[in-house]
Amino acid sequence: MGGTASFNSKDKGDETEATVIQRLISNGYSVSIPFGDNDKYDLIVDDGNRLYRVQCKTAWANKEETMRFNTHSQTTKDGEYHEKTYHGEIDAFLVRYPEDGTIYWVDVEDATEQKMELRFDAEIAHPSINWAEEYKFDGTIP
Repeated sequence: MGGTASFNSKDKGDETEATVIQRLISNGYSVSIPFGDNDKYDLIVDDGNRLYRVQCKTAWANKEETMRFNTHSQTTKDGEYHEKTYHGEIDAFLVRYPEDGTIYWVDVEDATEQKMELRFDAEIAHPSINWAEEYKFDGTIP
C-alpha cells in the first residue's frame, strides 16, 4: 500500500528502534524487546557477558554543527505534564541521527538531564563539548 503517510513522532521512534535493532543484530548482539510499555528501556542488548538496558532516541539537527536528543521521558497523566530522567533506569541511549543514518551509543552517566547536544565540529576545543565522534557506534559497545 503506497502513499504518502504522515510521519509522526511515534513513527520516527519506531523507525529509530528498528534501525538500532538491525545494527545491533548485524554486529552479533542478541536483542530482546520487553513486553508492554511499562519499562523505561526499549531494548535489552546482550553482548554475551552483560545485559544493557537501552533507550532508543531520534536526534535532530540543532545548529549547523550540532545535533540534539531528549534525555528525559515526557508523559501526561490526569491532564498534567511530567518529565523524568532515565538515570538509574537505563544503561545507555542508542541515538539515531536521521540526517546521515549514524547511530551513537551514549552511556546514561554521560547524558545531561533534559536534552543532550553532540557537536560535529567547532572552531575551538572546549572541555565541556560532547564530540559526536566520541559516541559513534562502530559496532562495538564501549
